Amino acid sequence: MRAFWLAFVAVVCLGAREPLAQRIGHTDPAKFEIVKAVHEGPGQMSYAVLLDSHSLETNLSFVSRGVLDPKNGIGHHFHNGCEEMLIILDGEAQVTVDGRTSVLKGPAGAPCRMGHSHAVYNASDRPVQWLMINVPAIKGQNDSFNLGDPRVGVPLDPIPVFMNVRFDPALLRPIKAMNGRAGTVQYRRTLGPAVFQTPLAYVDHLLLPPGSSVGQEAHGGAAEVYYVMSGSGTATVSSTGRAAETAPIREGDAIPIQINEVHAFQNTGSRPLEMLIVGVAK
Repeated sequence: MRAFWLAFVAVVCLGAREPLAQRIGHTDPAKFEIVKAVHEGPGQMSYAVLLDSHSLETNLSFVSRGVLDPKNGIGHHFHNGCEEMLIILDGEAQVTVDGRTSVLKGPAGAPCRMGHSHAVYNASDRPVQWLMINVPAIKGQNDSFNLGDPRVGVPLDPIPVFMNVRFDPALLRPIKAMNGRAGTVQYRRTLGPAVFQTPLAYVDHLLLPPGSSVGQEAHGGAAEVYYVMSGSGTATVSSTGRAAETAPIREGDAIPIQINEVHAFQNTGSRPLEMLIVGVAK
C-alpha cells in the first residue's frame, strides 16, 4: 500500500509540473529586492530568488542572484542545518570562512559547509555580482546564527585557508561528442561530493562553443541546476509521460532539472555558452 501511494504522489507531482519555460528563473535587476543589514552586515544588498525550495524534488532551499555595492556586505554567521555555495560572478570580495578572510576575484566560488561560519564584504570601488546556492540537510528547514561581526577592516590572508575554486575556462578539458552530440565542449568538475555534508553533491563548469551541444542524459541520483554565466542557447527536457520541451536560455538564467529528467543543451548563439552545474542528490 505504501508503495502504491508513493507511486501515486509521484505521478501527481509529475502531472502538475510546470512547463519548462515557466520553471526557468531569470535574472532581472529591475526586480531585485533591497535588504539592509543582512546577517548584521554593513549596508545593504539587492537580490532576487531565481529558484526556491519547490523548484527541485531534492533538498534545494534557494538559488539567489544579487549585487553587493561598494562598502556593503553580508555579516559573519553560521548555518547549522544547511550549507551554501557562494559564487562571485564578477568583481572581487573579501570572503570569510571560519573567521579567516581572503580576497576572491570572480569568477570564483567558496563553499561554506554545514556548521561553519562565513561572511562577504565588498571593500572595492565597484559592484560585486554574486550567486548563492543553499541546500539544507532536511528539506524545508533553514537556519542561521549571527555573530554581530560585519567583517570590516579585518586582517587578510594572501592565500585563502579555506576551500575555494576558480571558474576559469583555461582549466576546462575538451570532451568530444559529449553524450553523443556534435562538436567539442569543455568541462570540469570543480567540487565533488566529498566537499559537502548535505545533499549538495557537486559543482561543475561547462562551456559550449558556438554550434556545439550536449546530448541527452538523465540522472537517477541527483537533480541539477544549470546557471548560465554567459551566452545563449536552448535547453530541452523530457520525462516519462511528457513530450520533450525546448526553451531558450540566456545569461542569468537558472534551469532546474529534476531527477530522471532527460535533458540536453545547445549553443545557438555566436558566443560561448558558459554554465555552472549544481547537483543536489537524493
